[in-house]
Amino acid sequence: MKPNARKLTALAAGLAALLCLSLAPRRAAAQAAGPSGEAQTVAAFEARAKDYSRLREDLEEKLPKLSKEAKPEQIAAHKETFQGMVRQARAGAKQGDVFTPEIAAVIRAVIKSEYAGQELRELRETVMEAETQGVPLRVNYPYPESGELVEMPPTLLLKLPQLPKQLRYRFVGTNLLLVDRENGLIVDYMTSALP
Repeated sequence: MKPNARKLTALAAGLAALLCLSLAPRRAAAQAAGPSGEAQTVAAFEARAKDYSRLREDLEEKLPKLSKEAKPEQIAAHKETFQGMVRQARAGAKQGDVFTPEIAAVIRAVIKSEYAGQELRELRETVMEAETQGVPLRVNYPYPESGELVEMPPTLLLKLPQLPKQLRYRFVGTNLLLVDRENGLIVDYMTSALP
């Protein structure tokens, strides 16, 4: 092989190595996201949950602070006022604004992969036995005080997308709700979360 040909071969090999190195981070990111862009879907959901959280925090700051000696009726009036402010600010909110079809599919897949057989039967039994019959599947409506709060299994919470501290996941039948833990409003819901 001629010296110039060796140099060109070496240069080509070097360029190929550089190209591989520059593409490695992109490949790693694509593999982390999964074939369906799951990481992007989760990030978008978490951003929507944070947007709600910021909105309700801004509204809550406009409310007069409750004293430590507040009576139950004052606490109830404060909560009702807070609910009204959030409902008005989200007057156009509808089912699927936060739980888009894409994130609903991801959550269903997570639940299905985490629970099968006996574990799934036990989870369904716990959820179905809860006193949640009066809980409306309506965005911007309060979760009834009388409605039982079915706690999410900790192992499942670790697998689901992370929520801001003001929000909680709640099962109502086979449906999954996103509920504001302080004012009790149903922020959004998805149907058929449990397989």
